[in-house]
Amino acid sequence: MPIAQNKAIRRSGVGHESIAGTLSGPLLQFDLARELDQLHKDESWLHTTGRSSKTLVKHPDLRIVLIAMKANTRMHEHTAAGRISVHSLNGHIRLHLPDRVVDLPAGHLLALDRCVPHDVEAAEDTVFLLTLSWPPKTKILETKTHRKKTARNKRK
Repeated sequence: MPIAQNKAIRRSGVGHESIAGTLSGPLLQFDLARELDQLHKDESWLHTTGRSSKTLVKHPDLRIVLIAMKANTRMHEHTAAGRISVHSLNGHIRLHLPDRVVDLPAGHLLALDRCVPHDVEAAEDTVFLLTLSWPPKTKILETKTHRKKTARNKRK
């Protein structure tokens, strides 16, 4: 499929068309089924962690990552410096937040603010898109400082 007047590069075995072969071109198009097929062939999926991922888009202020997790696997608690969205494409995951557990069956979307601690549990084999955005560095520091102060105040 031609993409405008730019040269599209099709990488063999990968469902990803990109401009000039980068992950940050002005136009990126993906065949998510083909990308998922590749993830299921990764060593990490087949043997070790039961999880594999691929960064599809990589700009200084935005990342989009396709992630596959086997049933009963978990990403331990972590935070993201920017806002994130998690869009469950198939399967079922649960995000464990400080004050609740959020179920994300296929077709559901969750958005989290910056620096919210969470872990991810796959209730069944699952594929989801993770989108991360970054504010300017000064905003990240302000948000982390505010969250630490709020946490300290709650403990008092």
